Amino acid sequence: MCGVLIELVIMNERVQNKLNILADSAKYDVSCSSSGSSRKNEGKGIGNALNCGICHSFTADGRCVSLLKVLMSNNCIYDCAYCINRRTNDRPRATLTPDELVDITIGFYRRNYIEGLFLSSGVIKNPDYTMERMMLVAKKLRTEQRYNGYIHLKAIPGASPDLINEAGLYADRMSVNIEIPTNPELKRLAPEKNHEGIILPMGLIKEGIVQNSEERKKYRNVRAFVPAGQSTQLIVGASPETDQQILSLATNLYNEQKLKRVYYSGYLPVNEYDNRLPALKTPPLVRENRLYQSDWLMRFYKFSASEIVSAEHPFLDLEVDPKLAYALRNYHLYPVDVNTADYEMILRIPGIGVQSAQRIIQARRFGRLTSNHLKKIGVVMKRAQYFIVNNQLPPAIHDLAPERLKRQILLSDSQKRTKVSETQLSLFSFPSTSNTLIEKSR
Repeated sequence: MCGVLIELVIMNERVQNKLNILADSAKYDVSCSSSGSSRKNEGKGIGNALNCGICHSFTADGRCVSLLKVLMSNNCIYDCAYCINRRTNDRPRATLTPDELVDITIGFYRRNYIEGLFLSSGVIKNPDYTMERMMLVAKKLRTEQRYNGYIHLKAIPGASPDLINEAGLYADRMSVNIEIPTNPELKRLAPEKNHEGIILPMGLIKEGIVQNSEERKKYRNVRAFVPAGQSTQLIVGASPETDQQILSLATNLYNEQKLKRVYYSGYLPVNEYDNRLPALKTPPLVRENRLYQSDWLMRFYKFSASEIVSAEHPFLDLEVDPKLAYALRNYHLYPVDVNTADYEMILRIPGIGVQSAQRIIQARRFGRLTSNHLKKIGVVMKRAQYFIVNNQLPPAIHDLAPERLKRQILLSDSQKRTKVSETQLSLFSFPSTSNTLIEKSR
């Protein structure tokens, strides 16, 4: 009996060590944030998936939810220049078996550590071998453990369509990382990969989702296929593509592959010895942020990629957000009369969001809107005042040249940040102020 206990302790330590290695290796993949699907628990299993953010994201009601983000293995047959897990790197390697991953997931879930699983992997032996083992993890969780929580699986390029289709029956979301935005640069940095091999499983997943949607309209008991859709990740800064090329690719992926999200990951210089990579010391986080803002404009503000970036302006302005940059480049379109402009043009006014634009359309049916009305609606007047006109605001935009207006807005934003910082710092002086008051009261 004592020998069995010692063996269990040793096994647990071994699994713990592997988990530490593989969880650390998984941190470079950012293509997971929300489930986007509901998987009900009928009382016969454990857990459930809700339409809410995970992986330490905040939901609309303020909840922070978490995800076990781990690789099945950081062993890989590929030697991609930008990847920390490339086969030529000398680093600790580990591989978890499907049963070990199932036990870890259920154990963490029962302890309320996680609300879902994000599982990726280096390519072990070959794509089919890797995809089959990942699919088995999801299958065992669903069928043996009756687990109804969120599961996000990576689809391995080159794997059999049958394996990808079977995995889609157990996963809530699947993703295929396109990694480098253009095929020539991908071939240069990862000679064993190409865009055709990556787009193929994307197409399989898209077709499976469409087919499943049609079947579910006809039959009640059809099992859902990737109900939360699919996503991908682009590495920004490892290759010399422009923001125009990146956003054009994202537009095509949204339109052709019907992706839920495209994630942009600033290149981390993890393999500085490889001279094919740029000599970056820190990831391009500001550029990454501007790409996310641009992506948001395309998905929710009816902007096209050609309006945000163009041949004349192939890179995003890192000083201002892309919506303000658009307004400054298209000075002739402003000021906009919020009482008469259409919805699409109102969305193009800096300081006005989707909800505010909808409220403006609804409110102006009952009378002309003033600046006070706009403030109550939620318009950021400090930004919008330069680009709108109404009964109270004259058309003042052309009083300043675009570059001068840009500097004025940047100065105003800088002063606002300074004021907020001073306010936050003043909070730390509260205890000493209290002590002073106590001394005076004595």
